[in-house]
Amino acid sequence: MMFLEIQKLSKQYQRREKVFFAVDSVDLSISRGDFISIVGRSGSGKSTLLNMIAGLSTPTSGNIRLEGADICSMKDRKISEYRNSRLGYIPQGAAALSNLTVFDNVRLPYYLSKRSGDASGRASFLLDKVGISFLAPMYPSQLSGGELRRVLIARALMNEPDILIADEPTADLDIETTKDIMELFSRINKSGTTVLIVTHELDTVEFGNRVLTMSSGLLTEGTGL
Repeated sequence: MMFLEIQKLSKQYQRREKVFFAVDSVDLSISRGDFISIVGRSGSGKSTLLNMIAGLSTPTSGNIRLEGADICSMKDRKISEYRNSRLGYIPQGAAALSNLTVFDNVRLPYYLSKRSGDASGRASFLLDKVGISFLAPMYPSQLSGGELRRVLIARALMNEPDILIADEPTADLDIETTKDIMELFSRINKSGTTVLIVTHELDTVEFGNRVLTMSSGLLTEGTGL
């Protein structure tokens, strides 16, 4: 059984009389342990595709199955459980909660459902893993862009997800910070987590084992830019 199977997935929008597809009949098979980069220009449908895989947006048609479980047919509570237990999601932009410290931002996913374990110990371990343990008592407004991305990565890993999804994780970062973050994703992948990122930066794709291109809602294998 394929780890993640996407079949004929579409997302349709209508503006006045015009109908268009942000994602157009996409097929994608992901094996456990893959590190996949999806490249494409802004507006090509990359973020829309990720949002559907993450259960944040409902497709117009098609289906998404994670180890046979049909994500598209799940009710709200089940979708929330899926995101919290099996998925680590790193959105674009500054998505940390401004009123929480770095430490509490990282611990937050642990408390969204009932589970056992040491939340504080896990958060401390992850902050050390991403190289920012010294920032634990700070607040998001006190961090640089690269530091904030590391906080979001640590938070996404809090519940030991099966798959880590990142939307433009190196956007607006300098070359050195971009390299550091991509190397971190590579280490996470080698530790057993499947990684799926979208990006418009071709120099980051060397860190993965597969590259796909999104253009006008269509997904193809390889770099077509």
